[in-house]
Amino acid sequence: MHGTQVHDTQQPVISVRNLWKVFGPKAARVPGSAELGALSRRELMDRTGCTAAVRDIDFDVAPGEVFVVMGLSGSGKSTLVRCLTRLVEPTAGEVIFEGEDILACDPKRLRDLRRHKFAMVFQHFGLLPHRCVVDNVAYGLEIRGVAKAERTKRAKEVIELVGLGGYEMSYPDQLSGGMQQRVGLARALAVDPDVLLFDEPFSALDPLIRRDMQSEVIRLHREVGKTMVFITHDLSEALKLGDRILIMRDGALVQIGTGDELVAAPADDYVRDFVRDVPRSHVLTLKWIMRPPRDDDPLDGPELGPDVVVREATRSVLAAEKPVKVVRDGELLGIVGDEEILSVIAGGSDS
Repeated sequence: MHGTQVHDTQQPVISVRNLWKVFGPKAARVPGSAELGALSRRELMDRTGCTAAVRDIDFDVAPGEVFVVMGLSGSGKSTLVRCLTRLVEPTAGEVIFEGEDILACDPKRLRDLRRHKFAMVFQHFGLLPHRCVVDNVAYGLEIRGVAKAERTKRAKEVIELVGLGGYEMSYPDQLSGGMQQRVGLARALAVDPDVLLFDEPFSALDPLIRRDMQSEVIRLHREVGKTMVFITHDLSEALKLGDRILIMRDGALVQIGTGDELVAAPADDYVRDFVRDVPRSHVLTLKWIMRPPRDDDPLDGPELGPDVVVREATRSVLAAEKPVKVVRDGELLGIVGDEEILSVIAGGSDS
């Protein structure tokens, strides 16, 4: 993975506990009732007239992590990300941001957090059509009361960063969809937030531009190291961007893990179906395919780490005369030979 490794010792930037969002009459009774909480979506609707868009969800996001929330439409993923900044008011639970309970914030404090700490990038870029690129990018700083010379200087830096140098004075309708999305990205980065929240920002773009924008996000993440929460319904996008991925279905959390964990050890048939068509050699790492050494295995072959992706290890393993040792911090974890590599490439490891 490209992102920052997540360490348990770090204080999470965002901590979500027992989060519920229920729409409908007397919504607040649902989270408190084990009986209502256990009903399926249809049963809950029939019994109470309520829909639980987010059901009892827990997760942490570490500093500098790209955390992806994935699900099909109607799974509750967009509602979930809106609950984090109270664009949608949660029905119950906790959202702790940098140690502060967002749900306890008064309107003034909440506005403050949204202006300074969070920035959202939506599918609909919401650019102001009568303003040129530099003024669109500087908009958040203008709301904050930053002086014109300073906000223009900052906006120009960020425009360079997202690869739009030279387009400062263009208007949104003169730009392609992908370029407009870059303006949206630049506007979010300009306010230098602690957390960037992306709600399916690229789903309206055609596939090639979409791929460019995904690479752009990865590059920006390397350069600016922001914590990012990214919502998508697209598994390849989730695997490309996410340090960890949370999969939702009907408002509930189905599985949370790294891309290789989801592909190698799906929690249930729903996740298994989701990851069925993923090219396993692109996602699995050596730790998933290594085997314990046998007595007759020579142990003087080359060494690789357990987190090397199979596809990247294929050439070295097949070219080596002897099995490759999988080693971390000097400890032999297992070995990988031609057989293990070829079974993944042939797709024979779907057992």
